[in-house]
Amino acid sequence: MITDDTHAFVAALPPMQALMGLDLGDKTIGVAVSDTFWSVATPLETVRRKKFGVDAARLQTLIGERRVGGLVLGLPRNMDGSEGPRCQSTRAFARNFANIWDGPITFWDERLSTVAAEKALLEADTTRKRRAEVIDHVAAGYILQGLLDRVRVIRAET
Repeated sequence: MITDDTHAFVAALPPMQALMGLDLGDKTIGVAVSDTFWSVATPLETVRRKKFGVDAARLQTLIGERRVGGLVLGLPRNMDGSEGPRCQSTRAFARNFANIWDGPITFWDERLSTVAAEKALLEADTTRKRRAEVIDHVAAGYILQGLLDRVRVIRAET
């Protein structure tokens, strides 16, 4: 199931399983995971992109190891909110991944996630080299944390 509706995504999630956030880039995929209570996102790793089958196999391994029940993909909208070619690529990745994994998949507006991650790393006095190594999975953490914060509001409403 792929949905843009956060309420439908939450309703489809299995209980007590982690969520995984992905920041899809041309060369890398930043990966972050949550705890099973959907409270905190933790940056995990950056996967160097090869081809879809290899990338998907690595993600499936992580999903199995971390008992992931749902995926959130950062949707790189344009600053005016419209969707361009990068959004189309992200949605295509979701469709392809849904063919090999049964869990729910949703999207989260990632417009400023990399900027926020870069700022946090600069404030932490991280070296330029280290920032380059971790920026993608730190950005995935921001994407996932945004969704987790929204899920908390949805759960409080019910």
